[in-house]
Amino acid sequence: MRLVFAGTPGVSVPALEALLASDHDVVAVITRPDAQRGRGRQSGRSPIGALADQHGLPVLTPVRPSEPEFLRELQKLEPECCPVVAYGALLPTQALAIPAFGWLNLHFSLLPRWRGAAPVQHAVLSGDDTAGACVFRIEEGLDTGPIIDCVTSPILPNDTSGSLLDRLAGEGAGLLVRALDAVEARTATYSEQSNNGVTLAPKLTVEDARITWTGSAIEVDRHVRGVTPAPGAWTMAGPDRVKLGPVSVTDEHLCAPGEILVEKRQLRVGTATNDVLLSTVQAPGKTSMSAPDWARGVRDMVKEFH
Repeated sequence: MRLVFAGTPGVSVPALEALLASDHDVVAVITRPDAQRGRGRQSGRSPIGALADQHGLPVLTPVRPSEPEFLRELQKLEPECCPVVAYGALLPTQALAIPAFGWLNLHFSLLPRWRGAAPVQHAVLSGDDTAGACVFRIEEGLDTGPIIDCVTSPILPNDTSGSLLDRLAGEGAGLLVRALDAVEARTATYSEQSNNGVTLAPKLTVEDARITWTGSAIEVDRHVRGVTPAPGAWTMAGPDRVKLGPVSVTDEHLCAPGEILVEKRQLRVGTATNDVLLSTVQAPGKTSMSAPDWARGVRDMVKEFH
């Protein structure tokens, strides 16, 4: 089947690689415009744009997919179907109407749970036991289209949103190829989403990633894992905002919420319930270091997080 693939970040790469290795014909990709990326803030291709360049594929980078020039270019490519993985822009009705078999989105949740931009992060934050990925046909609503197929994956105790998303990206790539195979063979079945159990997963901001020590130890653990690696967990240590690595929950309650206790080989922090052990801390302008080493350096100045 003749495809135009739409995606932008690294999580989209496994799906495009799987499609390039399949019997389908990827004739071009759509991705977000070149932007400043990395520590050097140099302008560069998105991961999907870079992969397309490696394979000699045309790359379309509209600022808005409603641009008439983009719609004309897409029409000329004559795609039969347009698979989408984390493209990052809303598709207008005019674009949705171009491919005969529509646009199929690989979304990293078990719809209708967690519709929106950050489904994996919200699944971890909320303490879900299971995550997954679904392929559905895009319509004008937010992740509301009929579903072709899904895969499920357990959320492991130490999963961060990053590790879970990487796993789902790999499993979802095969799911997307199978869904497109079924569409081409005209054996795909489309199941309407239930109106029950709908939850929304808006994009997380930096402020959302600030750790609240007045919650329970389990909530603190989920919060840190849910915002790792992005936007990145943080808290205030005196006047400084510091970034935090993963925590582990203890079976003891020795500290008040946010209170720091420096022990021989570990850094203990209080919550509303049990204490947690903090693994790493990154101070402003510094590299990440072990939490006990950081704490020994500020022992006389910082007694608690807030």
